Amino acid sequence: MRRPSALHLALVTDLRAEARSLQERLAPRSVCFGCGPANPAGLHLRSFEEGDEVVAKWRPEPRYEAFPGALNGGIIGTLLDCHSNWAAVIALMRAAGSDAVPATVTASFALTFLRPSPTDGPVTLRARVVDLQPDRATVESSLEAGGLRCVTFRGTFVAVRPGHPAYHRWA
Repeated sequence: MRRPSALHLALVTDLRAEARSLQERLAPRSVCFGCGPANPAGLHLRSFEEGDEVVAKWRPEPRYEAFPGALNGGIIGTLLDCHSNWAAVIALMRAAGSDAVPATVTASFALTFLRPSPTDGPVTLRARVVDLQPDRATVESSLEAGGLRCVTFRGTFVAVRPGHPAYHRWA
């Protein structure tokens, strides 16, 4: 049996890394309720870079309904907040030319509910940075279901410094 070449092994490693979400690659021990891979009771949102957007698909469960067939607004806010935070993180890292994940917190966000978000299939989250400064990013996002935009989001995320309670959140 032939042994795999170094190039083959590198390609397989790259594919495995690509299949891991931003959360799994950059914050595998995070216990965030919305996106923490290490929170057994969390939502386990998985965000991926796709061009100039960060995209996630998530499958609602009946326990997250506000009423039969409609996703709870608080869960929607959590999903879009976490997902948008990851768009901010990636943009801040790239702008700084750094591999270090900045500890970011939500400074503000606003949701606009356009229609009920159904729970009978997956929802898609899309986020893109619309304003970037050295220590903060403003992100616009949406939640789509069944080919329709159900919710829009706009939020600002700030990179915090040592001494802030969230500074070591990715550790």
